[in-house]
Amino acid sequence: MSSQPPGLPRPADAVLGAVLFACSFPGSVVTFPGQELGVPWWPGVVLGGIACAALIPRRTHPRRAVLATLVCAVAASALGYLLTVLLLAPLMLALYSLAATTDRRTANTYAFTGIALLVGTGLIAGPPGEPLVLKLLGPAAWLLLPTSLGTVNRLRAAYLDAVQARAEHAERTREEEARRRVTEERMRIARDLHDVVAHHLVLAHLQAGAVARQLPARPDEAARLTADLASTTASALRELRATVGLLRQADDDTAGKPREPRPGLAQLPELAASFRGAGLEVTVSTEGEPRPLTAGADLTAYRIVQEALTNVTKHAAAGTARVRLVYADDRLALAITDDGGVPPRRPRSAGSGGYGLIGMRERARSAGGRVWTGHRPHGGFEVVTELPLPPREEHRNDEPHPV
Repeated sequence: MSSQPPGLPRPADAVLGAVLFACSFPGSVVTFPGQELGVPWWPGVVLGGIACAALIPRRTHPRRAVLATLVCAVAASALGYLLTVLLLAPLMLALYSLAATTDRRTANTYAFTGIALLVGTGLIAGPPGEPLVLKLLGPAAWLLLPTSLGTVNRLRAAYLDAVQARAEHAERTREEEARRRVTEERMRIARDLHDVVAHHLVLAHLQAGAVARQLPARPDEAARLTADLASTTASALRELRATVGLLRQADDDTAGKPREPRPGLAQLPELAASFRGAGLEVTVSTEGEPRPLTAGADLTAYRIVQEALTNVTKHAAAGTARVRLVYADDRLALAITDDGGVPPRRPRSAGSGGYGLIGMRERARSAGGRVWTGHRPHGGFEVVTELPLPPREEHRNDEPHPV
């Protein structure tokens, strides 16, 4: 990588200036066949040297370089030199640098101004034997060519910069999207862990307390409660294993093993039965025609019911709870209610003071639904959830069309 500070002449610029200055020697003695040079050769060489020296700051001051080289070219034409590419080379290079570093309007303005000055000077003081066509078209062709090339090079560089900027923006967007999805997945797994741990540990705690109370007087009932406790802890371990398994890498040695199915509304009877050991009788009722939910909405509905019933066992002395599923055309309504009990173990707030209620709202929102919570007028607590249902299939193949 070069350590040359930007804006200073590069070695290639010095070589190029020396080459152009060398071209000024033959350029100052070129004439038409059969004609003699009417002016000395050395003024053309001097003007060529001045023009080449003016090219040194062309990268930082392209306008000054164009003006200096243009003055030298006009002076050479006024002295009677034949304007060939050898004498116009410094001006052409200056116009190329101007077009490559500025806008099209600026480059065209300087180019057409130079053409007008050179053509006018050539018509007035040019070599007498030079054809009119060359006096008119020669300067125009030699000055428009580098201007066009510089403009094309500038547009190409701008296009490449824009492509690179879009690529960098797309890369940043992909990284941000990946980070956002990772964050969402972590939040989802955290909610799953919260639901699993809260539900099973609360049940295990209540069942262990019941075992301790029943063991001295009713050993048979204590044995049954112990079996329920073992079932609860085993279920907790299974769900924790399935949830934490999502965090494993794809090359883990258990990646190829089949995962346990996600819980859903089909497991509501087992979920309701798991609360009997904690002294809570849960009834499940369905209204309307049951319809399948998406996998995400099915898991969301199950987790909301699980969290609501767990809250009943934690915060209320209710002995019964009810889960109602109401299927409508495009939505499923879930209502989890309890009778409240007397007295409540801990007052429950209908606001967002607990992580459980926050988690239910976040789950419902992620599935396109919503949640309402609050106290019932005649006692107890209620959690109502609405989740979207997939659209019905119209005109199934196995059903006749109505006439």
